[in-house]
Amino acid sequence: MMKDKLRNIFGIRREERWPALVVLLLLVALNTLVVARYYADFTPLRDSYWAVIVRKFYISGFDPITYDVLSQWSAKYNVYRHPLLAFFMFVPYLLNQALMALTGINCALFIVALMTVAAGFYSFIFLRRICRELVGCGSLDASLLSLLCFSFAYVMLSAAVPDHFILSMCLLLLTLWLTGRKLKAGSRFTIWQTILLFVLTAGISLNNGLKTFLAALLTNGKQFFRPKYLLLAVVMPAALMWLFARWEYRTFVWPQEMARKEAKAHRAAESKKRDYREFAQKTDIKDSAQMQKAFKAEQARKAKKKADAQKEKPWVKHTGKPIAKGEFSRWTDISTPRWPSTVENLFGESIQLHQKWLLQDILRSQRPVIVGYDWIVNYVVEALLVLLFAGGIVAGWRHRLLWVALSWFALDMLLHVGLGFGLNEVYIMAAHWLFVIPVAIAFLFSKAQGRALLALRTLVAALMLWLFVFNISLFVQFLFL
Repeated sequence: MMKDKLRNIFGIRREERWPALVVLLLLVALNTLVVARYYADFTPLRDSYWAVIVRKFYISGFDPITYDVLSQWSAKYNVYRHPLLAFFMFVPYLLNQALMALTGINCALFIVALMTVAAGFYSFIFLRRICRELVGCGSLDASLLSLLCFSFAYVMLSAAVPDHFILSMCLLLLTLWLTGRKLKAGSRFTIWQTILLFVLTAGISLNNGLKTFLAALLTNGKQFFRPKYLLLAVVMPAALMWLFARWEYRTFVWPQEMARKEAKAHRAAESKKRDYREFAQKTDIKDSAQMQKAFKAEQARKAKKKADAQKEKPWVKHTGKPIAKGEFSRWTDISTPRWPSTVENLFGESIQLHQKWLLQDILRSQRPVIVGYDWIVNYVVEALLVLLFAGGIVAGWRHRLLWVALSWFALDMLLHVGLGFGLNEVYIMAAHWLFVIPVAIAFLFSKAQGRALLALRTLVAALMLWLFVFNISLFVQFLFL
Protein backbone atom coordinates (compact mmCIF):
# COMPACT_ATOMS: atom_id res chain seq x y z
CA MET A 1 0.00 0.00 0.00
CA MET A 2 2.72 2.48 1.02
CA LYS A 3 4.80 1.48 -2.00
CA ASP A 4 1.86 2.21 -4.32
CA LYS A 5 1.32 5.60 -2.69
CA LEU A 6 4.98 6.54 -3.11
CA ARG A 7 4.91 5.39 -6.73
CA ASN A 8 1.81 7.50 -7.31
CA ILE A 9 3.62 10.56 -5.93
CA PHE A 10 7.13 10.12 -7.27
CA GLY A 11 6.62 7.91 -10.31
CA ILE A 12 6.97 9.73 -13.65
CA ARG A 13 3.93 9.27 -15.86
CA ARG A 14 4.04 8.72 -19.61
CA GLU A 15 2.94 12.23 -20.63
CA GLU A 16 5.36 13.79 -18.14
CA ARG A 17 8.47 12.10 -19.51
CA TRP A 18 9.50 14.43 -22.34
CA PRO A 19 8.93 17.75 -20.53
CA ALA A 20 10.55 16.25 -17.43
CA LEU A 21 13.59 15.27 -19.50
CA VAL A 22 13.92 18.85 -20.78
CA VAL A 23 13.86 20.22 -17.23
CA LEU A 24 16.25 17.54 -15.99
CA LEU A 25 18.79 18.49 -18.67
CA LEU A 26 18.38 22.18 -17.78
CA LEU A 27 18.92 21.50 -14.07
CA VAL A 28 21.95 19.29 -14.70
CA ALA A 29 23.45 21.99 -16.94
CA LEU A 30 22.94 24.75 -14.36
CA ASN A 31 24.40 22.66 -11.54
CA THR A 32 27.31 21.63 -13.71
CA LEU A 33 28.13 25.31 -14.18
CA VAL A 34 28.18 25.88 -10.42
CA VAL A 35 30.23 22.73 -9.76
CA ALA A 36 32.75 23.74 -12.44
CA ARG A 37 33.02 27.24 -10.98
CA TYR A 38 33.78 26.08 -7.43
CA TYR A 39 35.42 22.67 -7.97
CA ALA A 40 38.99 23.88 -7.42
CA ASP A 41 38.07 25.79 -4.25
CA PHE A 42 35.77 23.36 -2.46
CA THR A 43 36.93 19.82 -3.27
CA PRO A 44 40.34 19.74 -1.49
CA LEU A 45 40.23 18.13 1.96
CA ARG A 46 40.87 20.57 4.83
CA ASP A 47 40.88 20.66 8.61
CA SER A 48 38.26 23.42 8.47
CA TYR A 49 36.04 24.41 5.53
CA TRP A 50 33.93 27.32 6.78
CA ALA A 51 36.35 30.19 6.16
CA VAL A 52 37.13 29.06 2.61
CA ILE A 53 33.49 28.39 1.70
CA VAL A 54 32.23 31.72 3.04
CA ARG A 55 35.05 33.67 1.42
CA LYS A 56 34.90 31.98 -1.98
CA PHE A 57 31.19 31.28 -2.60
CA TYR A 58 29.43 34.24 -4.11
CA ILE A 59 26.12 34.09 -5.98
CA SER A 60 23.89 37.00 -4.97
CA GLY A 61 22.95 36.64 -1.30
CA PHE A 62 22.57 32.86 -1.25
CA ASP A 63 24.18 31.11 1.72
CA PRO A 64 26.65 28.23 1.18
CA ILE A 65 26.07 26.81 4.68
CA THR A 66 25.05 23.40 3.33
CA TYR A 67 28.52 22.87 1.82
CA ASP A 68 30.01 23.28 5.29
CA VAL A 69 27.36 21.16 7.06
CA LEU A 70 27.98 18.31 4.62
CA SER A 71 31.74 18.68 5.16
CA GLN A 72 31.78 18.97 8.96
CA TRP A 73 28.33 18.51 10.46
CA SER A 74 27.07 21.15 12.87
CA ALA A 75 23.84 23.06 13.52
CA LYS A 76 25.03 26.07 11.53
CA TYR A 77 21.66 27.16 10.15
CA ASN A 78 19.55 29.64 12.11
CA VAL A 79 17.76 27.12 14.33
CA TYR A 80 14.63 29.24 14.78
CA ARG A 81 14.10 29.69 11.06
CA HIS A 82 15.34 26.24 9.97
CA PRO A 83 14.86 24.00 13.02
CA LEU A 84 15.35 20.58 11.38
CA LEU A 85 17.42 21.45 8.33
CA ALA A 86 20.77 20.47 9.87
CA PHE A 87 19.31 17.09 10.87
CA PHE A 88 17.84 16.55 7.41
CA MET A 89 21.40 17.01 6.14
CA PHE A 90 22.92 14.39 8.44
CA VAL A 91 22.51 11.46 6.01
CA PRO A 92 24.03 13.48 3.12
CA TYR A 93 26.85 14.37 5.52
CA LEU A 94 27.49 10.68 6.25
CA LEU A 95 27.45 9.97 2.52
CA ASN A 96 30.01 12.71 1.98
CA GLN A 97 32.24 11.26 4.70
CA ALA A 98 32.19 7.89 2.95
CA LEU A 99 32.93 9.49 -0.42
CA MET A 100 35.77 11.53 1.10
CA ALA A 101 37.37 8.30 2.31
CA LEU A 102 36.92 6.64 -1.09
CA THR A 103 37.85 9.50 -3.43
CA GLY A 104 40.20 11.70 -1.39
CA ILE A 105 38.19 14.84 -2.18
CA ASN A 106 35.31 16.71 -0.56
CA CYS A 107 32.19 15.69 -2.52
CA ALA A 108 29.80 18.19 -0.91
CA LEU A 109 29.55 20.07 -4.21
CA PHE A 110 28.28 16.97 -6.01
CA ILE A 111 25.90 15.83 -3.27
CA VAL A 112 24.32 19.29 -3.06
CA ALA A 113 24.00 19.33 -6.85
CA LEU A 114 22.18 15.97 -6.76
CA MET A 115 19.81 17.24 -4.07
CA THR A 116 19.02 20.49 -5.89
CA VAL A 117 18.51 18.68 -9.21
CA ALA A 118 16.13 16.21 -7.55
CA ALA A 119 14.21 18.95 -5.71
CA GLY A 120 14.01 21.09 -8.85
CA PHE A 121 12.91 18.11 -10.95
CA TYR A 122 10.05 17.18 -8.64
CA SER A 123 9.10 20.84 -8.21
CA PHE A 124 8.49 20.85 -11.97
CA ILE A 125 6.55 17.56 -11.80
CA PHE A 126 4.28 18.71 -8.96
CA LEU A 127 3.66 22.12 -10.55
CA ARG A 128 2.80 20.49 -13.88
CA ARG A 129 0.37 18.11 -12.16
CA ILE A 130 -1.29 21.03 -10.39
CA CYS A 131 -1.85 22.81 -13.71
CA ARG A 132 -2.81 19.63 -15.58
CA GLU A 133 -4.86 17.57 -13.13
CA LEU A 134 -6.29 20.13 -10.75
CA VAL A 135 -6.75 23.30 -12.79
CA GLY A 136 -7.58 21.47 -16.01
CA CYS A 137 -5.00 22.79 -18.48
CA GLY A 138 -4.00 20.79 -21.53
CA SER A 139 -0.77 18.81 -21.46
CA LEU A 140 1.09 21.36 -23.58
CA ASP A 141 -0.17 24.30 -21.54
CA ALA A 142 0.75 22.65 -18.21
CA SER A 143 4.29 22.05 -19.48
CA LEU A 144 4.53 25.59 -20.81
CA LEU A 145 3.46 27.16 -17.52
CA SER A 146 5.80 24.94 -15.50
CA LEU A 147 8.70 25.87 -17.79
CA LEU A 148 7.72 29.53 -17.35
CA CYS A 149 8.21 29.10 -13.60
CA PHE A 150 11.72 27.72 -14.12
CA SER A 151 12.60 30.59 -16.44
CA PHE A 152 12.14 32.97 -13.48
CA ALA A 153 15.61 34.07 -12.38
CA TYR A 154 15.53 33.12 -8.71
CA VAL A 155 13.69 29.85 -9.25
CA MET A 156 16.41 28.89 -11.72
CA LEU A 157 19.16 30.03 -9.37
CA SER A 158 17.58 28.34 -6.34
CA ALA A 159 17.79 25.04 -8.22
CA ALA A 160 21.58 25.44 -8.65
CA VAL A 161 22.86 26.89 -5.35
CA PRO A 162 23.44 25.27 -1.94
CA ASP A 163 20.69 27.17 -0.13
CA HIS A 164 17.42 25.65 1.12
CA PHE A 165 14.93 27.42 -1.14
CA ILE A 166 14.49 24.77 -3.84
CA LEU A 167 13.88 22.17 -1.10
CA SER A 168 11.18 24.44 0.33
CA MET A 169 9.64 24.97 -3.10
CA CYS A 170 9.51 21.23 -3.77
CA LEU A 171 7.74 20.46 -0.50
CA LEU A 172 5.37 23.41 -0.84
CA LEU A 173 4.35 22.28 -4.33
CA LEU A 174 3.90 18.73 -3.05
CA THR A 175 1.67 20.13 -0.29
CA LEU A 176 -0.29 22.23 -2.79
CA TRP A 177 -0.76 19.25 -5.11
CA LEU A 178 -1.95 17.04 -2.25
CA THR A 179 -4.24 19.84 -1.09
CA GLY A 180 -5.76 20.11 -4.56
CA ARG A 181 -6.37 16.37 -4.67
CA LYS A 182 -8.13 16.56 -1.31
CA LEU A 183 -10.30 19.44 -2.49
CA LYS A 184 -11.15 17.67 -5.74
CA ALA A 185 -12.09 14.46 -3.92
CA GLY A 186 -13.97 16.29 -1.17
CA SER A 187 -11.76 14.70 1.50
CA ARG A 188 -9.78 16.17 4.39
CA PHE A 189 -6.28 16.09 5.77
CA THR A 190 -5.94 13.58 8.56
CA ILE A 191 -4.01 14.36 11.74
CA TRP A 192 -0.96 12.30 10.77
CA GLN A 193 -0.87 13.77 7.23
CA THR A 194 -0.94 17.32 8.62
CA ILE A 195 1.80 16.53 11.15
CA LEU A 196 4.02 14.92 8.50
CA LEU A 197 3.68 17.82 6.06
CA PHE A 198 4.21 20.34 8.86
CA VAL A 199 7.39 18.63 10.06
CA LEU A 200 8.80 18.52 6.52
CA THR A 201 7.90 22.07 5.52
CA ALA A 202 8.49 23.81 8.86
CA GLY A 203 11.60 21.76 9.51
CA ILE A 204 13.25 23.34 6.49
CA SER A 205 11.82 26.83 6.95
CA LEU A 206 9.51 27.62 9.85
CA ASN A 207 7.18 30.01 8.00
CA ASN A 208 6.45 27.25 5.48
CA GLY A 209 4.82 25.31 8.30
CA LEU A 210 2.25 28.10 8.54
CA LYS A 211 1.45 27.44 4.88
CA THR A 212 0.75 23.80 5.70
CA PHE A 213 -1.71 24.93 8.37
CA LEU A 214 -3.36 27.35 5.91
CA ALA A 215 -3.74 24.50 3.40
CA ALA A 216 -5.29 22.31 6.11
CA LEU A 217 -7.62 25.12 7.21
CA LEU A 218 -8.93 25.78 3.69
CA THR A 219 -9.25 22.06 2.98
CA ASN A 220 -10.80 20.85 6.24
CA GLY A 221 -12.96 23.92 6.83
CA LYS A 222 -14.77 23.84 10.17
CA GLN A 223 -13.28 20.44 10.94
CA PHE A 224 -9.92 22.20 11.34
CA PHE A 225 -11.20 23.67 14.63
CA ARG A 226 -12.36 20.39 16.14
CA PRO A 227 -10.54 20.13 19.49
CA LYS A 228 -8.88 16.80 18.69
CA TYR A 229 -7.58 17.92 15.29
CA LEU A 230 -6.60 21.40 16.45
CA LEU A 231 -4.72 20.07 19.47
CA LEU A 232 -2.98 17.05 17.88
CA ALA A 233 -2.39 18.30 14.34
CA VAL A 234 -1.70 22.00 14.95
CA VAL A 235 -0.95 23.04 18.54
CA MET A 236 1.10 20.00 19.57
CA PRO A 237 3.45 19.82 16.54
CA ALA A 238 3.93 23.60 16.52
CA ALA A 239 4.78 23.61 20.24
CA LEU A 240 7.11 20.62 19.89
CA MET A 241 8.85 22.22 16.91
CA TRP A 242 9.41 25.38 18.91
CA LEU A 243 10.66 23.49 21.95
CA PHE A 244 12.99 21.49 19.73
CA ALA A 245 14.38 24.71 18.24
CA ARG A 246 15.03 26.05 21.74
CA TRP A 247 16.74 22.80 22.74
CA GLU A 248 18.79 22.85 19.56
CA TYR A 249 19.90 26.40 20.28
CA ARG A 250 20.90 25.65 23.88
CA THR A 251 22.65 22.40 22.95
CA PHE A 252 24.49 23.29 19.74
CA VAL A 253 24.45 27.05 19.16
CA TRP A 254 24.69 28.75 22.56
CA PRO A 255 27.94 27.01 23.67
CA GLN A 256 29.63 28.02 20.41
CA GLU A 257 28.36 31.60 20.74
CA MET A 258 29.68 31.80 24.30
CA ALA A 259 33.04 30.40 23.20
CA ARG A 260 33.25 32.99 20.41
CA LYS A 261 32.32 35.81 22.81
CA GLU A 262 34.94 34.69 25.31
CA ALA A 263 37.57 34.44 22.59
CA LYS A 264 36.60 37.88 21.30
CA ALA A 265 36.75 39.38 24.80
CA HIS A 266 40.17 37.79 25.35
CA ARG A 267 41.46 39.18 22.05
CA ALA A 268 40.07 42.63 22.93
CA ALA A 269 41.75 42.57 26.35
CA GLU A 270 45.09 41.51 24.86
CA SER A 271 44.77 44.18 22.17
CA LYS A 272 44.02 46.83 24.80
CA LYS A 273 47.10 45.83 26.81
CA ARG A 274 49.24 45.97 23.68
CA ASP A 275 47.83 49.37 22.70
CA TYR A 276 48.53 50.70 26.20
CA ARG A 277 52.17 49.55 26.08
CA GLU A 278 52.63 51.18 22.69
CA PHE A 279 50.93 54.37 23.89
CA ALA A 280 53.13 54.49 27.02
CA GLN A 281 56.28 54.18 24.90
CA LYS A 282 55.28 57.02 22.61
CA THR A 283 53.87 59.56 25.08
CA ASP A 284 55.84 62.07 27.14
CA ILE A 285 53.31 61.90 30.00
CA LYS A 286 54.89 60.53 33.18
CA ASP A 287 52.00 60.69 35.64
CA SER A 288 50.15 57.31 35.54
CA ALA A 289 46.69 58.82 36.19
CA GLN A 290 47.09 61.38 33.40
CA MET A 291 48.45 58.65 31.13
CA GLN A 292 45.37 56.50 31.79
CA LYS A 293 43.10 59.46 31.04
CA ALA A 294 44.93 60.28 27.80
CA PHE A 295 44.89 56.62 26.77
CA LYS A 296 41.12 56.39 27.33
CA ALA A 297 40.60 59.50 25.22
CA GLU A 298 42.74 57.98 22.47
CA GLN A 299 40.76 54.72 22.63
CA ALA A 300 37.49 56.65 22.45
CA ARG A 301 38.66 58.48 19.30
CA LYS A 302 39.64 55.17 17.71
CA ALA A 303 36.31 53.60 18.68
CA LYS A 304 34.37 56.49 17.12
CA LYS A 305 36.43 56.31 13.94
CA LYS A 306 35.80 52.58 13.74
CA ALA A 307 32.06 53.05 14.35
CA ASP A 308 31.85 55.70 11.63
CA ALA A 309 33.65 53.36 9.22
CA GLN A 310 31.28 50.52 10.16
CA LYS A 311 28.29 52.63 9.11
CA GLU A 312 29.59 52.55 5.54
CA LYS A 313 29.98 48.76 5.49
CA PRO A 314 27.44 47.05 3.18
CA TRP A 315 25.92 44.86 5.92
CA VAL A 316 25.17 48.02 7.94
CA LYS A 317 24.45 50.49 5.17
CA HIS A 318 22.03 48.21 3.30
CA THR A 319 20.20 46.76 6.30
CA GLY A 320 16.90 48.47 6.96
CA LYS A 321 15.86 49.96 10.29
CA PRO A 322 13.99 47.33 12.38
CA ILE A 323 10.81 47.96 14.35
CA ALA A 324 12.75 47.05 17.50
CA LYS A 325 15.91 45.18 18.42
CA GLY A 326 14.34 42.12 20.03
CA GLU A 327 15.09 38.50 19.25
CA PHE A 328 12.71 38.44 16.27
CA SER A 329 11.74 42.09 15.75
CA ARG A 330 15.31 42.85 14.66
CA TRP A 331 14.54 40.92 11.44
CA THR A 332 11.91 43.51 10.45
CA ASP A 333 12.51 46.57 8.25
CA ILE A 334 10.55 49.81 8.26
CA SER A 335 12.98 51.98 6.26
CA THR A 336 13.43 50.20 2.91
CA PRO A 337 11.00 51.82 0.41
CA ARG A 338 8.13 49.49 -0.50
CA TRP A 339 7.10 50.55 -4.01
CA PRO A 340 10.60 50.64 -5.58
CA SER A 341 11.35 47.32 -3.86
CA THR A 342 8.18 45.81 -5.33
CA VAL A 343 8.99 46.99 -8.87
CA GLU A 344 12.75 46.35 -8.95
CA ASN A 345 13.14 43.46 -6.54
CA LEU A 346 9.90 41.61 -5.71
CA PHE A 347 8.57 41.36 -9.29
CA GLY A 348 11.83 42.55 -10.84
CA GLU A 349 15.04 40.80 -9.78
CA SER A 350 13.07 37.71 -8.70
CA ILE A 351 12.05 37.15 -12.31
CA GLN A 352 14.70 38.98 -14.38
CA LEU A 353 18.29 39.56 -13.30
CA HIS A 354 19.52 43.14 -13.34
CA GLN A 355 22.33 43.90 -15.80
CA LYS A 356 23.96 46.40 -13.43
CA TRP A 357 25.50 45.03 -10.23
CA LEU A 358 24.82 41.57 -11.64
CA LEU A 359 24.16 39.05 -8.83
CA GLN A 360 26.08 41.13 -6.30
CA ASP A 361 25.30 40.57 -2.62
CA ILE A 362 24.03 43.78 -1.01
CA LEU A 363 25.55 42.67 2.32
CA ARG A 364 29.02 42.13 0.83
CA SER A 365 29.24 44.70 -1.97
CA GLN A 366 28.27 48.30 -2.61
CA ARG A 367 25.31 47.22 -4.75
CA PRO A 368 22.38 49.52 -3.87
CA VAL A 369 19.19 47.98 -2.51
CA ILE A 370 17.28 49.44 -5.47
CA VAL A 371 18.76 48.83 -8.95
CA GLY A 372 17.03 49.71 -12.22
CA TYR A 373 17.05 47.88 -15.53
CA ASP A 374 18.96 49.16 -18.55
CA TRP A 375 16.22 48.23 -21.04
CA ILE A 376 12.55 49.21 -21.13
CA VAL A 377 11.69 45.70 -22.36
CA ASN A 378 12.41 44.36 -18.87
CA TYR A 379 9.67 46.53 -17.43
CA VAL A 380 7.32 45.48 -20.24
CA VAL A 381 7.95 41.82 -19.44
CA GLU A 382 7.36 42.48 -15.74
CA ALA A 383 4.13 44.34 -16.43
CA LEU A 384 2.83 41.56 -18.71
CA LEU A 385 3.51 38.90 -16.09
CA VAL A 386 1.78 40.94 -13.38
CA LEU A 387 -1.22 41.43 -15.68
CA LEU A 388 -1.35 37.71 -16.46
CA PHE A 389 -1.13 37.00 -12.73
CA ALA A 390 -4.02 39.39 -12.02
CA GLY A 391 -6.04 37.90 -14.88
CA GLY A 392 -5.46 34.42 -13.52
CA ILE A 393 -6.69 35.49 -10.08
CA VAL A 394 -9.90 36.83 -11.63
CA ALA A 395 -10.37 33.69 -13.73
CA GLY A 396 -9.84 31.31 -10.82
CA TRP A 397 -11.39 33.32 -8.01
CA ARG A 398 -14.05 30.72 -7.23
CA HIS A 399 -11.56 27.86 -6.88
CA ARG A 400 -10.39 26.98 -3.39
CA LEU A 401 -7.08 25.66 -4.70
CA LEU A 402 -6.25 29.18 -5.84
CA TRP A 403 -7.33 30.51 -2.45
CA VAL A 404 -4.76 28.22 -0.82
CA ALA A 405 -2.02 29.40 -3.18
CA LEU A 406 -2.99 33.04 -2.71
CA SER A 407 -3.11 32.66 1.08
CA TRP A 408 0.52 31.49 0.90
CA PHE A 409 1.38 34.42 -1.35
CA ALA A 410 -0.37 36.81 1.05
CA LEU A 411 1.58 35.37 3.99
CA ASP A 412 4.88 35.99 2.21
CA MET A 413 3.83 39.50 1.23
CA LEU A 414 2.88 40.22 4.85
CA LEU A 415 6.29 39.00 6.03
CA HIS A 416 8.40 40.65 3.33
CA VAL A 417 6.53 43.78 2.24
CA GLY A 418 4.48 44.36 5.38
CA LEU A 419 6.94 43.58 8.17
CA GLY A 420 9.98 43.99 5.93
CA PHE A 421 11.57 40.61 6.69
CA GLY A 422 14.38 40.25 4.14
CA LEU A 423 12.92 43.10 2.08
CA ASN A 424 16.34 44.48 1.17
CA GLU A 425 17.02 41.22 -0.73
CA VAL A 426 13.48 39.88 -1.09
CA TYR A 427 14.31 38.14 -4.38
CA ILE A 428 16.40 35.58 -2.46
CA MET A 429 13.16 34.10 -1.04
CA ALA A 430 11.36 34.11 -4.40
CA ALA A 431 11.16 30.31 -4.73
CA HIS A 432 8.81 30.35 -1.72
CA TRP A 433 6.09 32.14 -3.67
CA LEU A 434 6.87 32.63 -7.39
CA PHE A 435 5.17 29.37 -8.36
CA VAL A 436 1.84 30.98 -7.41
CA ILE A 437 2.08 33.08 -10.60
CA PRO A 438 1.94 30.18 -13.09
CA VAL A 439 -0.68 28.44 -10.94
CA ALA A 440 -2.89 31.54 -11.21
CA ILE A 441 -2.21 31.91 -14.95
CA ALA A 442 -3.23 28.26 -15.37
CA PHE A 443 -6.81 29.25 -14.48
CA LEU A 444 -6.68 31.80 -17.29
CA PHE A 445 -5.58 29.05 -19.68
CA SER A 446 -8.37 26.76 -18.49
CA LYS A 447 -10.98 29.39 -19.37
CA ALA A 448 -9.54 30.53 -22.73
CA GLN A 449 -10.61 28.95 -26.02
CA GLY A 450 -9.86 29.27 -29.73
CA ARG A 451 -7.85 32.31 -30.74
CA ALA A 452 -7.72 33.63 -27.19
CA LEU A 453 -6.02 30.42 -26.06
CA LEU A 454 -3.60 30.55 -29.01
CA ALA A 455 -2.73 34.18 -28.22
CA LEU A 456 -2.22 33.30 -24.56
CA ARG A 457 0.07 30.39 -25.45
CA THR A 458 2.07 32.57 -27.82
CA LEU A 459 2.50 35.32 -25.23
CA VAL A 460 3.54 32.96 -22.41
CA ALA A 461 5.91 31.03 -24.71
CA ALA A 462 7.54 34.30 -25.83
CA LEU A 463 7.94 35.46 -22.22
CA MET A 464 9.36 32.08 -21.20
CA LEU A 465 11.91 32.03 -24.04
CA TRP A 466 12.95 35.62 -23.33
CA LEU A 467 13.47 34.87 -19.64
CA PHE A 468 15.49 31.73 -20.29
CA VAL A 469 17.82 33.46 -22.76
CA PHE A 470 18.13 36.65 -20.72
CA ASN A 471 18.68 35.03 -17.31
CA ILE A 472 20.94 32.15 -18.39
CA SER A 473 23.19 34.40 -20.45
CA LEU A 474 23.66 36.76 -17.49
CA PHE A 475 24.23 33.87 -15.08
CA VAL A 476 26.96 32.39 -17.30
CA GLN A 477 28.48 35.85 -17.66
CA PHE A 478 28.57 36.23 -13.86
CA LEU A 479 30.17 32.84 -13.26
CA PHE A 480 32.87 32.82 -15.91
CA LEU A 481 33.40 36.21 -17.53
